[in-house]
Amino acid sequence: MPLKKHTSQILVHILFWALFVFVSLFVFSKYYWRENPFLQYVSILVVIVYVNNLLLLPFFIKKRLYILYVFVFAAISFFATQLYCNVFAQCGCSIMKCLSDYLWQTLVPLIFFSFILMLYRFLDKQDEVEHIKQEHLEMELKFLKSQINPHVLFNNLNTIYSYALEKPNETPELILMLSDNLKHVLYESNAETISLEKEIQFIDNYMTFQTIRTEGVKQIHYSKSIESNNLLIAPLLLITIIENAFKHSTLHSDISVTITESKGVLECVCINDYDKEKVSSEEFKIGLQNLEKRLDLIYKENYRLDFTKGETFKVYLKLKLK
Repeated sequence: MPLKKHTSQILVHILFWALFVFVSLFVFSKYYWRENPFLQYVSILVVIVYVNNLLLLPFFIKKRLYILYVFVFAAISFFATQLYCNVFAQCGCSIMKCLSDYLWQTLVPLIFFSFILMLYRFLDKQDEVEHIKQEHLEMELKFLKSQINPHVLFNNLNTIYSYALEKPNETPELILMLSDNLKHVLYESNAETISLEKEIQFIDNYMTFQTIRTEGVKQIHYSKSIESNNLLIAPLLLITIIENAFKHSTLHSDISVTITESKGVLECVCINDYDKEKVSSEEFKIGLQNLEKRLDLIYKENYRLDFTKGETFKVYLKLKLK
């Protein structure tokens, strides 16, 4: 990329000088070749232009002396034009006549290359800003995912512990499920996107854990309808909604989780009873706030996330998958 940028800069400079000399010699005056030593002045003009670009303009920009630079720029243009008239061309013109006839030949390259310098500096700054934004996005996504992972693992371990006390013979199957979930959280979730099939399998395992853990305490209604498992989804999005429902639902209540996918559009609806006194607490909000940040970063305008607080707390997520 830097090589391409330098090559383009060199080409711009070469093309400009070739066009500038051609226009000056062949378009504006038929006498330039014989009577006007323009080509000698071009060598001086090249020095003036690149001293301005390499030294003067960067210095005044760095110091933010913009008004002073305008005066310096005007002085350079004036004296360079007078040099051309009185030393090279020896036209004997008045100062105003000299400026009206020849000032453009000094101003055009000075203005053009000053503009090119500022343009490339702006583009470099934009590239730097985009790079910083990209790094920020990656760091924030990793941070948000790291906030999710411990919650999922902690709940699963609690489920296995309680189940091992009551039904030790059936515990190995849960350990295998936990193994799958560990693999998903620790390895597969590091990718930007994963297959919808893997994410749904992760949710299935989680719902199995929760059904066992809350048996006799909560009524769980879980349904899914997936048309295509080959679609891609950002990992650990749905679990935030579902885990939030279990975490903040009241005892002896119902929890409903419905996941559907049709024509590339995924919908997740989670409904649970909640303690109205805690609904405004930071602990209650933090999971869903993190989810919304992740959705903004990853899906931008390709999602819809709604919260409804009434007799039950309802979260509705709609994603356009690829």
